Amino acid sequence: MAEQYEKGIISGNLISDDARFRTLFDRCDDIVFRSIRLGGDLSCLLVFVDGMVDEHRIESQLLQPLLSCFLSEEEWEKGKWAGLIHKVLPTEKINVIMNEDQATEAILNGEVLLLVDGVPGALLIGMTSIITRSIEEPSSEPVIRGPRDGFTECIQINATLIRRRLKTPRLKSESYQVGELSRTKLTVMYVEGIAAQSLIDEVKARIQNIHLEVVLESGFIEELMADNRHSLFPQMMPTERPDRAAAALAEGRVVILVDNTPFTLIAPNTTFEMLQAAEDYSQNYIIVTATRWLRFFLALIALIFPSMYIAITTMHQEMLPSDLLLSIASSREAVPFPAIVEAIIMELAFEGLREAGIRLPRQVGQAVSIVGALVIGQAAVQAGLVSASLVIVVSFTGIASFIFPTYSQGLAIRFLRFPLMIIAGTLGLYGIFIFMLALLIHLSKLKSFGVPYLTPVSTMNNFVGVKDVFMRVPWWNRNREKRT
Repeated sequence: MAEQYEKGIISGNLISDDARFRTLFDRCDDIVFRSIRLGGDLSCLLVFVDGMVDEHRIESQLLQPLLSCFLSEEEWEKGKWAGLIHKVLPTEKINVIMNEDQATEAILNGEVLLLVDGVPGALLIGMTSIITRSIEEPSSEPVIRGPRDGFTECIQINATLIRRRLKTPRLKSESYQVGELSRTKLTVMYVEGIAAQSLIDEVKARIQNIHLEVVLESGFIEELMADNRHSLFPQMMPTERPDRAAAALAEGRVVILVDNTPFTLIAPNTTFEMLQAAEDYSQNYIIVTATRWLRFFLALIALIFPSMYIAITTMHQEMLPSDLLLSIASSREAVPFPAIVEAIIMELAFEGLREAGIRLPRQVGQAVSIVGALVIGQAAVQAGLVSASLVIVVSFTGIASFIFPTYSQGLAIRFLRFPLMIIAGTLGLYGIFIFMLALLIHLSKLKSFGVPYLTPVSTMNNFVGVKDVFMRVPWWNRNREKRT
């Protein structure tokens, strides 16, 4: 028997098994050890985590049947656990295990362990109580027209929300566990026959190479699975929307669900897809096409507008019309700082207000960010610290930075704005052109799971895909092109 314990085998000696598990869960007050007698005669032990199991189901579907059951010795000898499984317990999620490590992991996942004296092994009974918030509209990806349900922190619910939209057996889901301490459940979903097998294999290989003690959020996975870990741009698309995840699966991409977070990951990812909103395919294609071009323009404004202001007012004043130049010069007449200094001060203040609005309680966060921006901007102009023209530039840039449907891409643009302002203040427009060229080279070299980041424009091998970048192709035209 000692040799069996060394191998981690549950022997069937209830006294020894009980001592073994109590030692393993020493000083774990939330672990419940419940001793009962099977049919009033045979000693049994239930082990589970208090709060992670459904107590009502344990009472009605486990304790009552066990206390009232009567199995003959012949039935025990013939089938061991078979008589208990098929005649006594009404629940459907039952597994027989022999390994102590499997038992420990299952207990911590919310299952109930049943040990019976004299019977080797144990029963794992699924009576997990799923504690989660209700399904609500995603706060990070709101839409005017579209589904209102969003992912929650429960991976089972999230997988169900996707499968409700793709009712096909070709939708596959494979589960893994990551994190040596957290043992976080992770599910890879893809549509067989649409997703490339090379992509599926690459995703699985990268998941198996994750070695962390704790995984608490999908951002941990995203950072470790990125092709270029030093790039500012997100190489996997996080989303809270089941409809967006289902659309990505139908396009041949892979969705990664992580337990305990509402943010799922879509791979591969491209920069143009991150500029498309979830409701683009629910609205009129002409209006959406115009909106996409507006997003492209505002994305460029969010990156270079303050830098263009600094470069032109500092080194290239001859590019401005005389009236506009005189207006800007008069507004800056009392300002003691050069344009680059006042621009950086205003941008830092704006970013600080935006961050404060996010971190403060929701009831006061919006009021502080809006009122604070108005008060600080007006006071700074009246005090002569910044010019009125710069306040307009920073305000318009801030508005433009809100247009990104994906928050992580907007963060990258906001960060790049500051080094670009410094380069514009030292090298002028030449510095801006050099910076933009270097950025274009970086994006051209960047890949997401082997797919170029500027796909389909950089590859030009998919005419329909290129058209869908610059306009929202109507459904009737898309179907016609597929048939031809």
